[in-house]
Amino acid sequence: MPTARLQATGIDKRFPGVVALSGVSLTLAPGEVLAVIGENGAGKSTLMKIVAGIYQPDAGEVKLDGQPARFTGPADAAAAGVSLIHQELNLAENLTVADNFFLGREPTTGGVLRILNRWTTAARAAELLAKVGLSAERARARVEVLPPGEKQLVEVARALGLDVRVLIMDEPTSSLTQAETERLYQVIADLKTAGVSVLYISHRLAEVKRCADRVVVLRDGRNAGELGRDEITHDNMVRLMVGRDLKQFYPKVHRTGTGGAPAIAARNLLFRGGPQTPVSFEVRAGEILGMAGLVGAGRTELSEAVFGVRPVTAGELLLEGRPLRVRSPADAIAAGVLLVPEDRRLHGLILPESVGFNLSLPNLDRLGSRFGIRPRAEAELHRTWIDRLRVKTPSAAQPAGLLSGGNQQKVVFGKWLAREPRVLILDEPTRGVDVGAKAEIYALIDELAGRGVAVWMITSDMEELLGMSDRVVVMHEGRVAGELAGAKLTEEALMRLATGGTA
Repeated sequence: MPTARLQATGIDKRFPGVVALSGVSLTLAPGEVLAVIGENGAGKSTLMKIVAGIYQPDAGEVKLDGQPARFTGPADAAAAGVSLIHQELNLAENLTVADNFFLGREPTTGGVLRILNRWTTAARAAELLAKVGLSAERARARVEVLPPGEKQLVEVARALGLDVRVLIMDEPTSSLTQAETERLYQVIADLKTAGVSVLYISHRLAEVKRCADRVVVLRDGRNAGELGRDEITHDNMVRLMVGRDLKQFYPKVHRTGTGGAPAIAARNLLFRGGPQTPVSFEVRAGEILGMAGLVGAGRTELSEAVFGVRPVTAGELLLEGRPLRVRSPADAIAAGVLLVPEDRRLHGLILPESVGFNLSLPNLDRLGSRFGIRPRAEAELHRTWIDRLRVKTPSAAQPAGLLSGGNQQKVVFGKWLAREPRVLILDEPTRGVDVGAKAEIYALIDELAGRGVAVWMITSDMEELLGMSDRVVVMHEGRVAGELAGAKLTEEALMRLATGGTA
């Protein structure tokens, strides 16, 4: 039997008050893609940081090609051929792509006075960029001007330049377009052919099914199970991750709305920073309207216009049949039109502040009196929504930035639900959220629709669209390309409209 490229045995890791890993083991063969999956807080990132030398285990052993690997830091791991591509990008934004590739190991020429060899760095950078489908000209570009997807591919290319034996990818497609994702799959296939081993972490189970040779599942810091290539199915992965069978993963009862005037409608809407094609659509009370489209279709920009972030320049909004003028988010909030944004960390929460602060902030008008904030009312608001949404936090005083992605998203939901929305706009509501938290969010969305809230859900997750939507409006290059419902609501029809075709 060939020697494992990587073997971790009995790994324990504790932090103050938290057992992050307990007796975790895995093996990785040469040229194998091993997916490590689990809910947020399962221990995936902690284990990867131990393999990459960022953390030291409290117990257990890591071996590389059969030899004990005691990395004292990431530099030791990189020198041994182990490289970690973080979910949060780790690039020097003010430097060029080529400079980032060789930072700390710049090739030089000359004698006593060493001179940076720009020709060598440019040529080598071009080779690495070609491997991830980027042009050689990008080597001279500053990282700060690149779009998020290209930055992610630059991270991959940089790792490939380190003579890597084990490449760890943590949510590598989170900011990639479909075309960039396809290119990444090809890079992974090339790495396998070259004998490089890949540890792949992703919440996107369809990706795992596509590219993984095996799956190791962690739950609560322990091994929960393992799946061979023929066993990798969505249901098997979910069952091991959450410890139960999620037969009702998409719980909604499909409705057709309550009839009558739409809860909210856009009529020939134009807005600043948007396309010059008027947009019209409507959402009825008690309905979940899905909105589909490829990256750049204009869905997020449209939601920002309805919420008052982008000025409306023509057309009109109607709320329950009456004109609605939204000059700022304050106007939308006052009308009960609320937005859960695409980027919760940037636009949905103030991360250094507490969970309680974030819940209170948009509700101060309901908590205050002429003498200031009423402490009892505020404490009750915190307790109500932390309990109702099952936010996993030691207390309302916990900084929001220390919560898992799923729990951060619940806090964003909670601050708006406390205002009893009439229209709730959800932009990528489960992005970066583990499968267990997804199920809870889906149940919450269904409950809101059942109470008569008009839910407008923008999502790039095809299963989510098909599983949760009563109707789907599809956008293509800033215009409404079509609408699908009932038997016509299929993945094939959605993609045809999203790519400019007809249903």
